[in-house]
Parts: sequence; structure tokens; C-alpha cells
Amino acid sequence: MSSLAITATFRSSAPAAVVYAALFDAESWPSWSSYYEVEWDWPAGVDRPVRAGDRRTICTRIGGVRCRERIVELVPDQRFSYEQAAGPFESHRGSVDLARVPHGGTDITWSAIHRHRLPLLDTLRRRRLQALVHDLASYADSIVSRHS
Repeated sequence: MSSLAITATFRSSAPAAVVYAALFDAESWPSWSSYYEVEWDWPAGVDRPVRAGDRRTICTRIGGVRCRERIVELVPDQRFSYEQAAGPFESHRGSVDLARVPHGGTDITWSAIHRHRLPLLDTLRRRRLQALVHDLASYADSIVSRHS
């Protein structure tokens, strides 16, 4: 079994609070990411903040891969960490770290560690994570532009 650690970074002009909120807006993910569905595991109509221990299911457009994740750490406007509860990897843990930029904006660092049996896909995983962090930054930028 192989292990792969990936880190991707991108700067958004949006404040950290906007980027952080975008991570939890499951309905927006299909418009800015390669995921066509993100569902939180609580009953419809329940309106509450995401908490450590919550679970979600993410489905990809490519290959229809479904992955269940558990939220393990939340530091508002700074860090969001998750781990795979069920899916295509032996294990997967990721985190999104947000750092405020002195004159406005946010540096986004998305890191992931995979243990898997398909090392031939490592290059694809690196590209997908870089695209994901870029797309998150672009989406957050678009939110700020719409409200300016």
C-alpha cells in the first residue's frame, strides 16, 4: 500500500470568513467544483452549523465516486479538517487552512494524505487538489464581486 501527501495553495481576494463559509455551502459545490453532490447527514430542514463529528457524502462527476467523510476539526475562518469514513481509499485525511493576507484576501492551503492501492493515479490526485483549491478561491472571489 502506498501513501501520498499532497498540498495545494492558492490566494483568494476574499476574506477568510467568505472562503470558510463556501466550504460549508454544500449547495454551491456543483457550481465550482468537480463534485456534483455534497450532502450533509442530517434531516432536511434542519438549519444548524456544521460541527466536529458531522458526516457528509460527496459524489464526483468523473466516475461517480462516492465518499463519506467525517468532520474532525473546525476552527472558524482558519481551519477545516476531515477524514474519510468510507470510500475509495484505505484512508484519507485532509485539511483546509486559511491565513489572512495583510492587505486583504486569504491564502488557502488544502492538504491531503491518502493511503491507497493505486499509486498510478497520484499525478491525477495532485492535479485535482490544485484545481479544487483554485476553484474554491475563484468561487469565494465571485461572492465578494457580487456583493461589491
